Amino acid sequence: MPIALPRDDTRWRCTACGNLTRFDVVRSVRTRDFVHADLSGAQQVEESEVLAETVEQVTCRWCNGVNTVELVARPSA
Repeated sequence: MPIALPRDDTRWRCTACGNLTRFDVVRSVRTRDFVHADLSGAQQVEESEVLAETVEQVTCRWCNGVNTVELVARPSA
């Protein structure tokens, strides 16, 4: 089941240990790239547009908690 990405008003929090800052994220990204190949054949991506992104798993880096990460409100500045 995909996991929602944090927005401007939310952030991730581990429900097991309270971590707010360190996570391992597994995601799938579908992009459209503009590739420039020089005459020798070496290629370089000059532009990249994200067409779709899915976060598949978020693991807490502190306690290795899997399925323990939730979205919570970000505090007001």
